[in-house]
Order: sequence, then structure tokens, then C-alpha cells
Amino acid sequence: MTAETLPVSYGCLVPVAVHFDDLDALGLLHNARYPVLVERAWTAYWNERGYGFDGDWVAAGDSCNAVKELRIGYEAPVSRPGAYAVHLWLERLGRTGLTYGFRFCSADGSRTYAHGTRVLVRLDPAELRPTPWSDRFRADGQALLRPQD
Repeated sequence: MTAETLPVSYGCLVPVAVHFDDLDALGLLHNARYPVLVERAWTAYWNERGYGFDGDWVAAGDSCNAVKELRIGYEAPVSRPGAYAVHLWLERLGRTGLTYGFRFCSADGSRTYAHGTRVLVRLDPAELRPTPWSDRFRADGQALLRPQD
């Protein structure tokens, strides 16, 4: 699955698939699967732009980061497997951290099932302390910043 950019007014819409085994005993997308599907969408998006992780934290550069906070709210249940999307954007791009927003939505982006934010901190692989994002990552991240109201 690719991080195909579909029309949205900011950020990007990345296709994801919900499989039968993602559903809980009631036939609904299990609450713990939403963050996993969002992470897969982000991974696809950044991998297509040359960022990735092959097990070497030193070589990982900007991919060496840790989650500081995750917030998610559920609006409507997903009750069947199939094609969906994750709308991704950056709320804030700081020196060593960032906050991204997301919506788990219908494949065309018209219906929202869940939404949230996640805070990441880039880490120095030797010290596991915050370290600045690279200039390249900061430039690539600018395209995802949500316009301020």
C-alpha cells in the first residue's frame, strides 16, 4: 500500500486496509488497532520519502524517535473490513519534537471514525536524549503543517 496523496485541504490522505482479524468479538474495529493503522500510514508516508528504519538506530537519523503522548477520540464504529484512509498532518514542528494530528476516516476522507494527536521526540541514539530534527526532515515536514486559523 502506498502513501498516495488524495485530495484534502492540508496534510495528506493515506489509504489503509482493515482486515477481518482487526475486528473485535462484536465485529467492530478494536480500539487498539486504530493507533496501529495510523502508525502504518505514517510509516508508509515517510518510507516513500526516504526515511526508514532497518534496525540500526545510528543510521536511522530522524526515525530514531519516541512517543511522548498519544490521544485518541472515537466518533463512530468501523464495522466492516475494507478500504479506509488516515488523514495525516503536523500540528507543530519544534526543534526536537513534533505533534501530528490524524483522522481515521473513510477511503475518500468524507467520514471520520476517530481522530487524535501524537507527540514524538527525536532521540540521539547513543544518549537517548532529545536531539534536533535534521534540516531535511524539517523541510519535508513543512508540507504537512496544518494552516493556522
